[in-house]
Amino acid sequence: MRFMLHRSAAMPAMLTITASADVARAPDQLRMTAGVLTAAATAAEAMAANATRMNAVLAALKAAGVADRDVQTTGLSLNPQYRYEPNQSPILTGYQARNSISLRTLKLADAGKLIDVAIKAGANEVQGPEFTLANPDAALDEARTAAVAKARARAELYAKAAGLKVKRIASISEGAGAPEPGPRPMMRMAMAEAGAPPPVQPGELSLSAQVTISFELEGQP
Repeated sequence: MRFMLHRSAAMPAMLTITASADVARAPDQLRMTAGVLTAAATAAEAMAANATRMNAVLAALKAAGVADRDVQTTGLSLNPQYRYEPNQSPILTGYQARNSISLRTLKLADAGKLIDVAIKAGANEVQGPEFTLANPDAALDEARTAAVAKARARAELYAKAAGLKVKRIASISEGAGAPEPGPRPMMRMAMAEAGAPPPVQPGELSLSAQVTISFELEGQP
């Protein structure tokens, strides 16, 4: 909470207050990314091996209930790999191919299962899950309303202490506010040998709104 009071003979007294408010919501959507990294002596071999494993991952996720519309390719790359020796030109040793997808689902209880499915199907780079709100607007509006009310109450307090009263709001602006995502752990191929899906807890999200309001003050009657 910040405030500033300005007053001069030529201008009315102005009070500027910055206030914020938070609301908590249980997430209703999860997102995660799954990737396949393969290496081979030639570019064609690296890409072919990658395609085979990624197709297996996609098929496994579909069998687990993830719809095609909820899966999106987010990255596809092929990079040469070199060995470096002192006083020698780089020596080409092979190629690495990487393909990454993102997926979303409203079934939060499936988080651990989807991670397990992706890894066992061949994904060796998995990031997530990230728990979010599919539509955060209603929660953010609640936080905005609370922030404005907090700023107004504090303005009334300062005005009264200064022997004045709030006449009107002269300006209002909004700061950044967004859900704070939960942890996004990174899991690699070591998870493939796990005997059971990892435990995952969605917890709660904290959404915040911040407003800066300038109030015009006037004297008490």
